[in-house]
Amino acid sequence: MGFTPDFLDEIRNRIPVSDIVGRRVKLTRKGREHGGLCPFHNEKTPSFTVNDDKGFYHCFGCGAHGDVIKFISETEGLSFPETVERLAEQAGLALPDYSPEDKEKASQKKSLYEVMETAAKWFETQLVSQAGTEGRDYFDRRGLTAATIKTFRLGFSPEGRTALKDALLSRDGITEDMMVEAGLLIRPEAEGGEPRPSYDRFRHRVMFPITDRQGRVVAFGGRALNKNAKAKYLNSPETPLFHKGRLLYNLAGARKAAYDEGRVLVAEGYMDVIAMAQAGFTNAVAPLGTAVTEEQVLELWKLAPEPLMCFDGDKAGVRAAYRVAERALPLLKAGHSLRFVHLPTGEDPDSYLSGQGEAAFRELLEQGRPLVDLLWEMKTRGVDSDTPEQRAGLEQSLSETLGDIKDKTIRGYYDKAFQERLIKLLGNAFVPDHSLADMGTSRRPGPMHHQTDQRSSRDSGQRSPERYAQRPAQRPAQRPSSASYKKNQSAYGAKAYGKKNKYGAAEELPGVKRLQDTGIFRASEMASTKRERLLILTVLNHPWLLKKHDEEFATTIFESAELDKLRGEIIDVCHRESDLENERLYSHLERKGFGKALEVIFKQGEFKAEWFAWPGAAPEDVEQGWFHVVNRYRRVSDLEKELKAAELELAENMTEEVYARFLALKAELENAKGNEASIDGYGLASGRENLS
Repeated sequence: MGFTPDFLDEIRNRIPVSDIVGRRVKLTRKGREHGGLCPFHNEKTPSFTVNDDKGFYHCFGCGAHGDVIKFISETEGLSFPETVERLAEQAGLALPDYSPEDKEKASQKKSLYEVMETAAKWFETQLVSQAGTEGRDYFDRRGLTAATIKTFRLGFSPEGRTALKDALLSRDGITEDMMVEAGLLIRPEAEGGEPRPSYDRFRHRVMFPITDRQGRVVAFGGRALNKNAKAKYLNSPETPLFHKGRLLYNLAGARKAAYDEGRVLVAEGYMDVIAMAQAGFTNAVAPLGTAVTEEQVLELWKLAPEPLMCFDGDKAGVRAAYRVAERALPLLKAGHSLRFVHLPTGEDPDSYLSGQGEAAFRELLEQGRPLVDLLWEMKTRGVDSDTPEQRAGLEQSLSETLGDIKDKTIRGYYDKAFQERLIKLLGNAFVPDHSLADMGTSRRPGPMHHQTDQRSSRDSGQRSPERYAQRPAQRPAQRPSSASYKKNQSAYGAKAYGKKNKYGAAEELPGVKRLQDTGIFRASEMASTKRERLLILTVLNHPWLLKKHDEEFATTIFESAELDKLRGEIIDVCHRESDLENERLYSHLERKGFGKALEVIFKQGEFKAEWFAWPGAAPEDVEQGWFHVVNRYRRVSDLEKELKAAELELAENMTEEVYARFLALKAELENAKGNEASIDGYGLASGRENLS
């Protein structure tokens, strides 16, 4: 069985790598990535990373690398077709039955991308030509700069009925059928058995190219310049390349900024997105002429956990906000929701930025309301609650909303939030003798035990917020599962760590130190800063390292905020100037205000032993030594966290196993700290003996 690249890409786009890997590996989010222990080799310190944005996993320890398809295939021993079949079912995709004709269509689809790119370039050319004067005037009135027009590849379609058709047919390899299939031409039905000529879909409009996740042009939006046009805005139809309910306008352009800021803005229209980007808010996207769909919500969550909906401040904008709120309810999951910005009546992001400016808009964004507030507004606006029947009706409406939330834990928290609001709204008239969530699940009102009734929650298996509050905090380290656990906990623990005080915590005995009282943790912060300085020192003297290893440098977690800013500036300038020399890099950083930090880094006496970091070392030795420091940094950093967690576990659960693990981690941390790399051949290229 064969699968086209487009079908495989659709699977990869629909299923985040972290969802698949997270079923086998305990992942911890670290900025834009997730980290954990590699499932392909034994390790104690995590060196395995997952990047949903780039769609791959990678282990810096053993080199394992791949996407969702490869991960399933290698961890479950499935063949390629079996893996694709399983993932396609999870993604909600029907397996295609490929025939020679299907393969021909796949090849034709590839050609359609070329057709759309050619059309986009032609529209751009028309805008700057004499024919595009009216289009340029429109963009001038909207306040767009030449740079913005170029960034978004805006264009113009002339008024002629077949201007685009004639222009593209003159190009080799482009046919009329291809333009019809791409949505560029409209072919009327035959009349009287006679075929009618096709004509341009977009005429006398300013043009907005729509790209897919990879930045390829797949469709267009056109804004009419004639006031009497039947449709003010016109989009491409559904085509083999374009499915408007799945994509977002400016998705490819906003991805990096959204990840960097941890926030994505969602507007209603193209011009809103463009105006926001021109004002510096480059993390903005928009739906494609329809209400936000479920698939678009999932796409937004790949960019940021709480997308900020910036809809127009009119009745239509309010309705759009209500619709997306309702569509998001069944999709809600821990850590992922929506927030909503309330624009003044009659304003949209474009007009607000023009009238109030960037600072005012930024302040407005900070006032974004959570989803729970919008839902409460939806259900209570204009609703009377004077009589018992009206109050019951309000409760039933809220319960139905709760019933749409599939996640039980989230539903429990919304239930609690709604009940708190009902108490404020109804005062003494509110009778809290039932759970709104239970009403929503059963879809019928009736006296139910309230979730604060512990017996009822226990019997029903409900995990209410109150029960979570009654639990002790989850321990960082896993409890031993041996059969002797209970015996050890009562006997050995009492001997070694003392009796419990009146608060339930174990009292310390003479000779038993807490970890924070030892030299390991007192020096930990200082050691982290020194290692971070060493990493930066090596890159400053050898900026060529970032050509191959920018990802390792960028993903290493820095404790020092100042050094993290310096690291970010180094990465930015090296990306802009690929052949940057160390002197120019140093000068640039000084001009950016990092002079004092650089002075401290270059005066660190203890770094003289790390000779690979200084000029004169051979490139292969620089690379080996730098990698040794990166891996040692990550290992030591993780060990320090594990040791801290073990100490907390020891305070609550003093058993032989926990104490042995604590001592082993302490010894491993001390052994992990070393200055010289131990690699075969290390130093020979620089004229030094191997010191390993």
